[in-house]
Amino acid sequence: MVSFALNGKPVAADADPQTPLLWIIRDHIGLTGTKYGCGAGLCGACTVHVDGRAVRSCQTPLAALEGAKVVTIEGLSADASHPLQKAWITEQVPQCGYCQSGQIMKAAELLAGNPKPSRDQIIAHMDGNICRCGTYPRIVAAAAVAEAQLGDDPELRPAVGLHDARVPCREVDLARVAGNATSGRWEPDDDDFHRVALSASGPHRDEEPRSGGPGARDTSAGAGPLPI
Repeated sequence: MVSFALNGKPVAADADPQTPLLWIIRDHIGLTGTKYGCGAGLCGACTVHVDGRAVRSCQTPLAALEGAKVVTIEGLSADASHPLQKAWITEQVPQCGYCQSGQIMKAAELLAGNPKPSRDQIIAHMDGNICRCGTYPRIVAAAAVAEAQLGDDPELRPAVGLHDARVPCREVDLARVAGNATSGRWEPDDDDFHRVALSASGPHRDEEPRSGGPGARDTSAGAGPLPI
């Protein structure tokens, strides 16, 4: 049994000590905002904070968490009101949205340690968190918007809810930045026609991990589908 704090609350997990934190969060505790991306620590979709440091949860064993403080996208804010989440909506960052909880958690680590990063510092820090939709320019812009919201100079802060003046904020966008979208599949609407080509770039994002791959979840009969 390993005990640690998750999003400010004490939890205990009874599992193999080498079980990746990703599956403790998702399968044992039931928080699905943290995503499975590669299982090899290469993409950043599973990024969470452990004692204030952004880590790949697919590579972090349960045994390393005794007494640790873990924060997931669900713990960043209760209602998607964190400046980074607001900025992600302002800049219309999410497309499929699958990687964005990891992107936001990585950016949160940066702003916690450096509240006024330069553009080059933002780019350097976010390097390694992969977005298959190619939203990197918007990710950098959103981090800069959040930086201004967190800054000390009121003249540099965009108005809270700026996205309301620029584009309607859809429920699905709020869900994507909070990591709690209920649908595992992209449902296009009239504003999304320009995104159709994304689905042709590779395997569908809610496919199961390949059997036997690094960090793969048990997908044997009876294990059930992998929640998004």
